[in-house]
Parts: sequence; structure tokens; C-alpha cells
Amino acid sequence: MKFGGTSLGDGKRIRNVASLIKRYVKGNELVVVASAMSNVTDELIRLTSLAESGREDEVDELLEKLTSQHEDAVGEAVREERISAEVWRYVQRDLDGLKRAVKGVCYIMEATPRTRDLILSFGERLSTRILWGAMLDLGMPAVYLTGKDAGIVTDSNFGEAVPLIETTRLNLSSRLGDLISDGKIPVVTGFIAADTSGVITTLGRGGSDYTATLIGSAIGADEIWLWSDVDGLMTANPRLVPNAKVLPEVSYAEAIEMAIFGAKGLHPRAFEPTMEKGIPVRIRNTFNPENPGTLITRSRTVSDNVVKAVLLVDNVGMVSVRGTSIVGRPGTAAKVLDAVARRSVNVMMISQSVSESSISFIVKRDALEKAVAAIETSLLSLGIAKDVDVEEDVAVVAVVGEGMRGTPGIAAKVFKAVASKGINVMMISQGASELNISFVVRGADAVEAVRAVHDEFNLGTEG
Repeated sequence: MKFGGTSLGDGKRIRNVASLIKRYVKGNELVVVASAMSNVTDELIRLTSLAESGREDEVDELLEKLTSQHEDAVGEAVREERISAEVWRYVQRDLDGLKRAVKGVCYIMEATPRTRDLILSFGERLSTRILWGAMLDLGMPAVYLTGKDAGIVTDSNFGEAVPLIETTRLNLSSRLGDLISDGKIPVVTGFIAADTSGVITTLGRGGSDYTATLIGSAIGADEIWLWSDVDGLMTANPRLVPNAKVLPEVSYAEAIEMAIFGAKGLHPRAFEPTMEKGIPVRIRNTFNPENPGTLITRSRTVSDNVVKAVLLVDNVGMVSVRGTSIVGRPGTAAKVLDAVARRSVNVMMISQSVSESSISFIVKRDALEKAVAAIETSLLSLGIAKDVDVEEDVAVVAVVGEGMRGTPGIAAKVFKAVASKGINVMMISQGASELNISFVVRGADAVEAVRAVHDEFNLGTEG
């Protein structure tokens, strides 16, 4: 079981999660994975930024806020005085460690990727310790471990570390397996791991999902439950499409596509460990535990709708590289991707015109400046391309569903629906898998485009 940050938003919610876990103790062998309390990771990022700027007064103020937040959470989550005092000692120790790390950044006014991972790791360490205490308070045989303690070993790519799968599998199977055999419930920090030198690394935003599936695969779990604040994966964002519905079942392939395009509560890499063994993953709602949620399995699910979901990715920008000199020149797309990759910019989507005279790609909006600089330095200055255009206010709409594979006319229906609303499509991309059709529209048209496609395929009706 993995619990997200909203589920652990304060001490009362942590107590509620502990009570929820207790419902499943009898007759089951459990491992629990916890995210940081809601918004704490964002606050730690802000704390690091303030420290790099040398703004010590604001750093101290934010540290005090985080201390009070976690002190209150201990008091609300853990009622037995002796256990509460023990939990608070551990929490204080971690808060002191956080303070030392941040003060070091203040002093040199720089945070290396390694230091950033250390600072961000405290969010999960604090929340998991409090959840551990609440479980002890409710009589459960809980054992606290960081991801490092549990045996998750990664490379040294700080911020987006990649697990060394076989080493991690052996470690988790041995260390957690022994605890489970002894009747204990391991309570593990999500998101956190360590490289081969024992230095703390993190798995990237949403990495607690990945922690849970790594563990589930290693110990041969029957199911992996990812608890959050939503009833499951949905046909669209309900804040944008009021009649969006919960999807009762999707395939791994569909879930991965949905995760890549920002479906709430999913890490894109989270399904890698489960796919080989075919372990089902279920998305469930902590605040509506009777709802069965969404089941994610290996098999393609039978549905009347060939399209399962319509997703929106905003806060992105489009870069177009143009010039007749790139026509017929082998390797131009590779040069574009290589240029931006060397600036640590991730390309979300790429498309080339049939005439080969232009290549367009999508990146996060906050990475636009670096992407353009990379193109100007690597391609324009060498005469490989003539100019570069930038569109800052765009959004990506992704239409996902395994049923689209081999079904004629899907793209026509998608773009007919969008055109009926007078919306211009700026860029189109479809992979050979035919699992998704992605297209780019202006930001102002994005929500209407999502609604148009959602309505066209009747996704808001029960099938």
C-alpha cells in the first residue's frame, strides 16, 4: 500500500491512514509506503531556493513553519504519550538534519544536485516516521525504514535516479521478506533511495509510486494499492470536464500513456517493475475507501469505447526549427534532440513536416529558454537551420486507448470534433503503437478541445 501526500496531509489524516491500514492487517502481509505530507516537497524546494539566495531570515521562517507543521502532526496522529515522545525525538532529529543541510546551502549560496536530493528526502522521512508512530499507537507491529534502509539502490543521477533493478530486487526481497516473515509491517519512505556509495538519491516527482511497485514486484505481492485523493483514473480531469467518469479497469500500456501525459497519482515508470510479473495495481481513494477504484492489469480491457481518456498537459511551449538547409539532411532530428538533451531539457513530443523543412517539439514552459539557447548555439550558428520560432502559450491534448489500435477513423473523429469548435491544431503526433494521438492547440482553446473529444467519444456516459 502506498499513500500519497494528500492522504497524509496532517496529523488527523495520518491517523486516519493508520486506521485504514489496520482494517487490512488480519489475514494479510502488508508493506506500507508513504509520500511526504501534502505541499511539503514544494516547500522544501522553495526552502532550497531561498537558501541559495542567502535569504536567511526567510529560511528560518520557513524552517519554523515546517517544524510547527510536523510537531502538530505528531500530536494529532499519535495519542499514547510514550510513543508520541519517541516519535517526536526522531522527528526533531530529522528536522535538525534538515536545518544543517539548508544552513550549509545558505553559507555557500549553492545547492548541488546531491544536496537537493538530501534536502528533499526529509519530507518522506518525516511523514513516514509519524505514520509509523500512529501505527504503533494502534497496536500494529510497524517497522520504519527509509528506501535506502530497505535496499533500493540507484545510479547517481540525482533528482531522477534510476534503480539498479536486480540489486534492488535482491535487497528488498531479503530485507523486507525477513521482516514480513517475522510478522512485522515495514513502513518505507517513498521517493528515497541511495546510490552504490550509499549517498541519498531521489526517484523524481511522484517517485513514491515507483517505490511501491519496486517493493511489490520484489516481494511477489498479490496486488499493489496506490491510495490518493481520487476515486481512480478518470476519462478526463473532472475539474475541466464535469461529466468525467472513473475508469474501472485499464491496461498497463494505457496507464503508462496516461501517466506520461499527467494523469493524477501516477509515475510514468511505476509500472515497469509490475509488468513482467503481471502484478495488478489498483488506484484507490483514501477518503472513499469503499470505492474499488481503478484496476490496472496486463490484459487489454474490453470496452465499448476505443478511446479511454482525454488528457491535457499545459504549461508547455512549442519550438519550431526551420530552414531549407535541413531538407534531406540525415540526422537533423537527432541533432535537435541531442542539442536540447545536453541542456538537460526533456522533449515531450516531436514532429517533422513532410517537406522536411521544419521540426517542431514540445518542452515544459520553464525549459523554453534553455531549449532555444541550445538550438541557437548548436544549429543556427552552424548554418544547419535558418531560424527558430517559439510559441509560449500552447497545450498538449492526448487521446489514449488501446482500442484505437487498428480501428479506422479515430483520428478523423478526433480532429472533426476539434474543428467543429473552430479550434486550430498546431501540431500532431501519433506513435506506431497507436495507443495515443497527441496534438497541440493554443492554451486558450485547450479545455474546449478536451471537452469536444470527450463528448465525441461519449466518455461521460456509462458504458
